[in-house]
Amino acid sequence: MATRRFIQCDVFTNIATKGNGLAVVVDGEGLSDVQMQDFAAWTNLAETTFLFQPTDQQADYKVRIFTPMREMPFAGHPTLGSCAAWLKTGHVARKAGTVVQECGVGLVEIDVSGTVPAFVAPATKVAPLPKQTLQNIVDALDLDPALVVHTAHLENGPVWDVLELRSAEDVLAIDATKINWPDFSGVSLIGPYPQGSDCDYEVRFITPSSGMIEDPITGSLNAAIARWFLHEKRLSGEIVISQGTRVNRLGRVFIRVEPGDPPRVFVGGKTQIVIEGTVEL
Repeated sequence: MATRRFIQCDVFTNIATKGNGLAVVVDGEGLSDVQMQDFAAWTNLAETTFLFQPTDQQADYKVRIFTPMREMPFAGHPTLGSCAAWLKTGHVARKAGTVVQECGVGLVEIDVSGTVPAFVAPATKVAPLPKQTLQNIVDALDLDPALVVHTAHLENGPVWDVLELRSAEDVLAIDATKINWPDFSGVSLIGPYPQGSDCDYEVRFITPSSGMIEDPITGSLNAAIARWFLHEKRLSGEIVISQGTRVNRLGRVFIRVEPGDPPRVFVGGKTQIVIEGTVEL
């Protein structure tokens, strides 16, 4: 066992305890896969991350991401939270204003030059949602099919079956207890708020593999949705997404597009440091 720097933070929120909690073991060197998985199960948070020296010379650090049950190649709130923890513990990025993270999907850039850190959404495979999958979800949720206006099957490391409903109100009305993982996986909902609202959309992820009924805030899902919207030419400016409302969280995800060829999508959110110290592991 060794004494390792440890941070517990809250991501995608302005208010500590109202976002998505993340445990970060800053000094991960020497830990085995079993040790990391066991510690992630012990923290019982949606994700726990472990930071290492990068193997790619372009990266500032390498991260491995674990739920209580399995390792993930990429996730949004662990990306922003790990970056915040890495900076909090005195590290300095190779390039001013940009932190480069190495993870299971490759290199992910995090823009830390502004007031809201934001990662570049990784490439996302966009495919039609199979009709039978849609039918199974609609049946399980007792959902009126007329409320569904768009669907997609998205993959950016994790896989998402996304239903876009007519409104945020329709999204919030869904009973998340009606479907469970692993019978369903990646079932996600999005719906627009009326014009003039504080947020543009409400998002819910109701079958997380962490074992929770509903994920508080899911950065990788929002990144996939943003890429989907861009693919369909429905994203040209900035949008704010609310998530976690039904589980008493105040998640805020900030999406913006940087013009270019190809354009880049940034997914941003604030991180609150809640606990800072050491862990024997």
